[in-house]
Amino acid sequence: MMLIGILGFSWRLMLEPSRKPLNVLVKQLNSYVSIVLKNGIEYRGRMVKCDGHMNVLLEGATEFLRDRPAATYGSILLRGNNVLFICLDAVPTTK
Repeated sequence: MMLIGILGFSWRLMLEPSRKPLNVLVKQLNSYVSIVLKNGIEYRGRMVKCDGHMNVLLEGATEFLRDRPAATYGSILLRGNNVLFICLDAVPTTK
């Protein structure tokens, strides 16, 4: 990634390999996460897969609207393009 300053100088922004967003996600596979989409809907479940586009497959997922459960799914695929943020090590919801 290259950052260009206002005066035309360039700085190279380097992240440690272990701190890159995708690497952090991969290390959290099979853990419970909370994902909020750009439209405000939240999904909580166990993240079983993710890819380079930040597409995420959740198992045992629950959909939340305004902090209230709205629906429960066995498995759900969330498109990375729609993800606003991901909370790792979220606390599983009790039924």
